Amino acid sequence: METKGFTGIYFCDALDGKSDAVDIPELFAYAEKNPEIAVAWTSSSIPLDKPGAAASKIKENKLGRLIIAGDLPGRMKPFFAKAMVNAGCNPENLVLAGFREHGAISGSHTARAKAIISCALHDVSFNEAVLPAETSVNEDTVIIGGGIAGIQASLEIADSGNKVYLVEKSGTIGGHMAMFDKTFPTLDCAACILTPKMVEVGQHPNIELLTYSQVRGVSGKPGDFKVKILKKARRVDLASCIGCGQCTEKCPGKAPSEFDAGIAVRKAIYIPFPQAVPNKYLIDGDSCLYVQSKGEKCGVCVNFCPADCINLDERDEEILVNAGNIIVATGFEPFDASRIERYGYGQFPNVMTSLEFERVVNAAGPTEGNIYLRSRNKKGNFVFPKESKPPKSVALIHCIGSRDENYHPYCSRVCCMYSLKLAHLVKEKIPEAKVSQYYIDMRAFGKGYEEFYERIKGEGIHLVRGRTAKVEELNGKLLIRSEDIVEERLLEDEVDMVVLAVGLEPRKDAAQVADMLGITLDQAGWFMEADSHLEPTGTFAGGITIAGVCQGPKDIPDTVAQGSAAAARVLQSLVKGKTRESINDVPLEKIEARAKELSTLKEAK
Repeated sequence: METKGFTGIYFCDALDGKSDAVDIPELFAYAEKNPEIAVAWTSSSIPLDKPGAAASKIKENKLGRLIIAGDLPGRMKPFFAKAMVNAGCNPENLVLAGFREHGAISGSHTARAKAIISCALHDVSFNEAVLPAETSVNEDTVIIGGGIAGIQASLEIADSGNKVYLVEKSGTIGGHMAMFDKTFPTLDCAACILTPKMVEVGQHPNIELLTYSQVRGVSGKPGDFKVKILKKARRVDLASCIGCGQCTEKCPGKAPSEFDAGIAVRKAIYIPFPQAVPNKYLIDGDSCLYVQSKGEKCGVCVNFCPADCINLDERDEEILVNAGNIIVATGFEPFDASRIERYGYGQFPNVMTSLEFERVVNAAGPTEGNIYLRSRNKKGNFVFPKESKPPKSVALIHCIGSRDENYHPYCSRVCCMYSLKLAHLVKEKIPEAKVSQYYIDMRAFGKGYEEFYERIKGEGIHLVRGRTAKVEELNGKLLIRSEDIVEERLLEDEVDMVVLAVGLEPRKDAAQVADMLGITLDQAGWFMEADSHLEPTGTFAGGITIAGVCQGPKDIPDTVAQGSAAAARVLQSLVKGKTRESINDVPLEKIEARAKELSTLKEAK
């Protein structure tokens, strides 16, 4: 490729109202010292409302190429394309050097930003120029997280004849999908899809299932990791427990049920849910009277256990596992709706989150699939009394915690569709109920999703487009204050029940996991992929792959696809017998040298 003229660079920072995280002054000095860059400008050098002034500067410096560098350089491309044309230059000689795109998102990544500039200067892809060395690989794999992404990846790798350690924090695999009643857009039973895979994992000879366990440390190097895993004391022997349930009948200890999203209670000794894998009891030390009293109280479960499989004095155990690859599939947390006080969550009994409502409509949930109104008991707790009646009107409010600059500006992708699904389930169970959806935009992006949306509209669901301002309690009803931007009016609607469609957010321990593994978090706190287009499951750390919602909001099909893609990356390294070392460890000088070597650019000056 041949260009006429010199090369300049323009640093565009603060395009989204926030200054770039990398050190722009240091990058500017780096560019100025580079003999192949004729001129360097910052955003203060050229007025962005005057393409003519930019064209004059391009002409004045005899530029033939211009690099636009920054977090979001693509936003400036139309402006400079016009300036290039006005200067008599070919706008195709505009080159983007996107820092955020290649993981340069903090001050510690300034050296990587320099490498990105060097690649743009020589018209070479950053991924081509960054070529980490390869090293031999241990054939075992550790997968962190036992949701549908971790399950899919485990089975793909194990079916190829390789060993997998599947580490899950809770007492069972299955993740959030196990809590759902139906999946959109087909309305298939979620458990019917998931539980056969769970059983297959539990019985697979190449999968060592480590539930109620956490990865506490990772050392070593790509291809030869040493993974420290804490196996929390279950206090029930997996081999001898027969699952009879006598222990839980007699146990006096109680705690909110995690599987039922906190709307029901479980005993201190429990099986997370009836189809759990492993389908054995465990004891929650935080709610066990014996553990909390240090052996001075209770212990009744031991007396009633016919299999003699309970050891209340069991202690946590730490093990060390060697692995060549690690897949991170730690999932997400639902947004805490109590953070937005105006919606009344936690204040009014019949304002609940979508995940709580999933458990209400589920036949295996605390109400056996019947939708009842909640009330407060004498202790002030929200309960579903047996004499309670079904609601005559239900409102679903979208985008709780998502598409909101005060919380999360991103779209959580699944909320519109699962709200439509829940609306359908309400009409299915209470045909006479009035069901309303309050939404900003309806985002039906996936295969069959638009058709599902049209189907639900045909079921008599009342759709209101606009933001909801507030939910109040008035005369035993819930009053929704909203807007209808289609009809251009403000609304006040009375309903019996409100379901808040909460968005998805990164797990609270995401930063700790990222630091432990040497991977990067994006600005929203999700694990960052090496390249959103070409390596959506790869990371900048060698031997470490990400999959599922821990990388960003997505639906079940996309999560399963990423689980398979992550497994494919691992299997590729096992077939080769080698894995790639970390991009993080490739020095700037090596990237610069390779960019020059690969460059086909010839400047006629």
